[in-house]
Amino acid sequence: MYLHKKNIGIYYVIMAGILWSMIGIGIRMIESANVWQILLYRSLSLVIFLFTVLIITTKKNPFILIYQSKTPVFIAAIGLFIAYSGGIYAVQNTSVANAMLLFASAPLITSILGYYFLKEKVSLHTLLSILIAFSGIILMFLDSFGNNSINGSISGIISAFGFSIFTVSLRWGKQNNMLPSVFLSGLLAIFLTIIICKFQNVNLILTKNDAIFALFLGVFQVGLGLILYTIGSKTVPAAELTLLSLCEVLLAPLWVWLFLGESASKLTFIGGFILLIAITFNSLNSIMKRKRI
Repeated sequence: MYLHKKNIGIYYVIMAGILWSMIGIGIRMIESANVWQILLYRSLSLVIFLFTVLIITTKKNPFILIYQSKTPVFIAAIGLFIAYSGGIYAVQNTSVANAMLLFASAPLITSILGYYFLKEKVSLHTLLSILIAFSGIILMFLDSFGNNSINGSISGIISAFGFSIFTVSLRWGKQNNMLPSVFLSGLLAIFLTIIICKFQNVNLILTKNDAIFALFLGVFQVGLGLILYTIGSKTVPAAELTLLSLCEVLLAPLWVWLFLGESASKLTFIGGFILLIAITFNSLNSIMKRKRI
């Protein structure tokens, strides 16, 4: 039963990556809102959704849970806020394919942070998978280098770093309920984005279209995905977590190509296919290894 739960954790993380891959098409459907407006509305629906989930699952007030939380919850929340803002800005300022390949630097960052802070050893097959994944990323990067804006590129890397902080914090606090960290990240995002919007004299009221899509992203693209990822983090090592969720990198450009006609080159798809090989290789090896324990 215990081994079965470990394998289920892998599937939860992959499902989270599939949900997160909808960020590209969701942001593209938003017509005029900027990064802070989108983050504000997305965080509003995320907070309401997670407040309900935490009430149902814990029978406790989520604000009390935050008050009782330990350090990993607060660090995870800060990491998520960094990932949120950097991710939206990157998708708005470069192609979805380019943004995704920049997000894909997260496994390397996570493996380093996990090794340094958690003393988690990186298995040979995970290390090999990371190398395979990055060969695909490099291929995609070489093909799209001339099209990347510097601001979008920097934001993508910052987003990956924030997500790595979140992932390592989840592993650090795996003995505790870490869902309050996602709830707290939403509260933090609401507080900071209101201040930023006011400082920049940006209207807090969105058009009906933009508000609907931003609110939808908060529940289904971010909220549900983070719940699955947080559950999976209890049994999957940090370096593997972000590697497994790299299916987001493969699928996000595919969705915008299928539904919105945003094209990607052959090299981008080849690089994405290499990423899929890396994810599949690592998942199968992890499952087989646990069966032998």
